[in-house]
Amino acid sequence: MTGSIPAGAPAPGTYTLDPERTTIRADVKGMFGLMTVHGSFRLQSGQVSIGADPGASSVQASIAAGSYASGHTKRDADVTSASLLDARAFPEITFSGQGARRDGDEWVVPGSVTAHGTAVPAEIRLSDVRQEDGEARFRATARLDRTSFGVTKKKGMGDRLDDQVNGPPDHALLLGHPEA
Repeated sequence: MTGSIPAGAPAPGTYTLDPERTTIRADVKGMFGLMTVHGSFRLQSGQVSIGADPGASSVQASIAAGSYASGHTKRDADVTSASLLDARAFPEITFSGQGARRDGDEWVVPGSVTAHGTAVPAEIRLSDVRQEDGEARFRATARLDRTSFGVTKKKGMGDRLDDQVNGPPDHALLLGHPEA
């Protein structure tokens, strides 16, 4: 057993991620680490299954690699081009995780991220997990190294990528009602 579900947490069941109410933010160091570039991606689909035993829980998510947006058209085109993400050849970035364990006030879901045609072990950290207005809400974060996916061009760009899955109004991911 990896811990019990705390009071106020979402009830066991399967939840569908709502792409319209989900923001995936990607922060990466640029200019040899002197500045942070903030961008976002669009969620295509996703599902979270919460088990009565947290170890039986799972997470699946798919992100559109070509949806990267930072507010700078040239940078966005560069990030999605063949020199970095190669979104035309690898249109999806996915996370698949199984099991959940407590780590202080957070939950950790081990799994793998597949990007640029390469699967890499990764953990997402879930915080602010709660049930509110009939919906499950949480904040998910992961730290990734782009070079582990074979994305090695543009040396002035940082290697570490901090991904956060957020949504308005309170930086929590919103999920639909549990499916029957």
